[in-house]
Amino acid sequence: MSTFTIFLVLITIVCFLLIIVIMVQNPKGGGLSSSLGGSTQMGGVQKTTDFLDKSTWTLAAILIILILLSSLSFSGSMSDSNSKIIDEKENVAPKTTTTTPAKPVETPKK
Repeated sequence: MSTFTIFLVLITIVCFLLIIVIMVQNPKGGGLSSSLGGSTQMGGVQKTTDFLDKSTWTLAAILIILILLSSLSFSGSMSDSNSKIIDEKENVAPKTTTTTPAKPVETPKK
């Protein structure tokens, strides 16, 4: 199992959890008017809203970190050295070296 596969599974799990947490939240609506109009929520509902809000931001941060780490698995220190794409590019355009003899330096005659 490669490193990228592990990151892919973790990213998928975090995405599903993020979808569930976002779908559970009530739509706030109203924009700035709802925050200036006063608090109409009771204590228990407010705690649930705070928990869902914090878990949304936490899962989003975890998702970004996992995506960045998975990009390192392509070309970073954790990458596999066996790449079919790189091997194909080297086979298509092989490096050719041509050697030309050095021309002797002539000294001017006086």
